Amino acid sequence: MADEIKYEYKVVQTVRGTDGLVISKMQKDGWELVEQLPGRLRTTLNFRRPKRPLPWRLIGAGAAVLVVLAAIIVTGVAVGDGREEKGASASSTAIGEKPSATPLADGPTAAGVITAQNNREFAALLKADPCSEANVDFASKHEGQTIAFDGAIRHMASYGDDQTRYDFLLGPGDKGPQTTDGPNLKYEDVNIGDLHLTGQQVPASVAVGDTFRFVAKVIEFNTVQCVFRLAPVSTEARY
Repeated sequence: MADEIKYEYKVVQTVRGTDGLVISKMQKDGWELVEQLPGRLRTTLNFRRPKRPLPWRLIGAGAAVLVVLAAIIVTGVAVGDGREEKGASASSTAIGEKPSATPLADGPTAAGVITAQNNREFAALLKADPCSEANVDFASKHEGQTIAFDGAIRHMASYGDDQTRYDFLLGPGDKGPQTTDGPNLKYEDVNIGDLHLTGQQVPASVAVGDTFRFVAKVIEFNTVQCVFRLAPVSTEARY
């Protein structure tokens, strides 16, 4: 039938404890939750939403506008070349002019450690919605760089069937599993040794709710799961 609704489908796997956040984000984007299949460590969510018909009339009108713009651009380039030559000649005769200073970056260089004290963007991120665009922007801008923050373990679970490797869900602050503000920070497939535990009293083990000074490298932000992936560098116990 011509009026039959056609759907597009998407399957999302979430880390246990983040289902509600992912469902809320997907629904804001127009997706309808069809099925929720809880697993041992992860939950599978099936979504659908109506496909949007292509606006053929607008596409045709847009093509015509592009043709006109192309003609205008070609004309503008020809005129602009002459002006640029004159401008280059004038600037080459200027004496004593100093180039404008390059503004300082908000935070340390790639070799430094980003903290809430030296980077306004990171300070805001630690209080932002876990699915906000701030996570995407920060991960893209600082991929591979090192961050440090005071936080706690919100959740931990065995990685697959391995009893010595774990997935850790971290949160800023001291509230552990009761954390409500800030991003969903995750270490994936690591053992206790990978945490590089330090401090005046190095703990023999770790558990949900434990507080630490986390130092980690930025890997990526998963926009579907709303999870910020990190790689541990050091983990200093806080009491």
